[in-house]
Amino acid sequence: MTGKRYSTATAVALICAATVLTAPGTAFASPASAPASPVKPPAEPTPRTDKSLEEVRKEIEDLYHDAGVATDAYNAAEEKADKQSEQIVKLAKDIVEGQAKLKKLKARAGAAARAQYRNGGVPDEAKLMLSDDPGRFLDGAGRMRQGEKATKGLLTELERTQDDLRVYAEDATARWKKLEANRKEKAASKKRIKKKIAAAEALESRLEKKERERLRKLEEAAALKKQSAWVSSGVLKDIGGKATPAGKKAIAFATAQIGKPYVWGAEGPGSYDCSGLTSKAWAAAGKGIPRTSQEQWKQLPRVDVKNMRPGDLIIYHSDASHVGLYVGDGAIVHAPRPGRDVTIAGAGSMQILGVVRPDK
Repeated sequence: MTGKRYSTATAVALICAATVLTAPGTAFASPASAPASPVKPPAEPTPRTDKSLEEVRKEIEDLYHDAGVATDAYNAAEEKADKQSEQIVKLAKDIVEGQAKLKKLKARAGAAARAQYRNGGVPDEAKLMLSDDPGRFLDGAGRMRQGEKATKGLLTELERTQDDLRVYAEDATARWKKLEANRKEKAASKKRIKKKIAAAEALESRLEKKERERLRKLEEAAALKKQSAWVSSGVLKDIGGKATPAGKKAIAFATAQIGKPYVWGAEGPGSYDCSGLTSKAWAAAGKGIPRTSQEQWKQLPRVDVKNMRPGDLIIYHSDASHVGLYVGDGAIVHAPRPGRDVTIAGAGSMQILGVVRPDK
């Protein structure tokens, strides 16, 4: 990949956080002692220097990083809630089936009790036992043993079914409590995400147009600096792995999403967050992987950076709050952050935590 490619496409990946900076106030000069002198117009805002804009950039980076962490928590809670809902539905079906079975068993037990009552409390088998006919006696003895066995089996099955229903109900209650807890966790994460993103957007909206342009150039320059240092380390000399057929499919899916906006919690088809893009890319390749970047880091097999190949996932930051899909030639495709679109970026333009392989 050429240096030009790194200086443009790679830079977009750098922003993973944002923060608020108060715009400088305006100054007025209106001396009370000056008789009849006209009021001076507001002074022009002092232009920000590159140094102050760099501080803004870092604050923005921190804010969007925090929003990314909260997004991962939101996605994890959503994934748990989906699984728990499925489990509760299954338990509900088991309870309905168990209740129907219990009803039938109770009907059978009731029929046996009524038959015994009609015979004066003496079962037909017992009457046969009292017969003087040896053949009928032996036949009655066998039927009595069968009857006792059947009755015992009925009572055992009845008791077991009742126990199953009790366990199903307790399990459903416990899972429902966990579901509610996860919903609260998801709501809290959603609040944190909105707060961080709103603060970042408010900060950026206070900048003059020229300042926003300079800010973006600073973002690109910072990303390029990190990417250049990563490439200069010689790491690409050791990376020569080839994509597997599944990896090629994942790359094809991910790169086809270039230009679509980042939206937290989104999994397509019109928008994505970082792990929404990577999980859907590998789903398109026929491989299900965890939904969040943190779970992808925890659960998927890890490989050394020098051994990575196109299709692998690169996990970023010490808290595994960002992920991109390696496409080869020192580049990734990823969904950077709110306000940015899915794009190609330098694989070393952010702090690399490690590499995981979905199809190892």
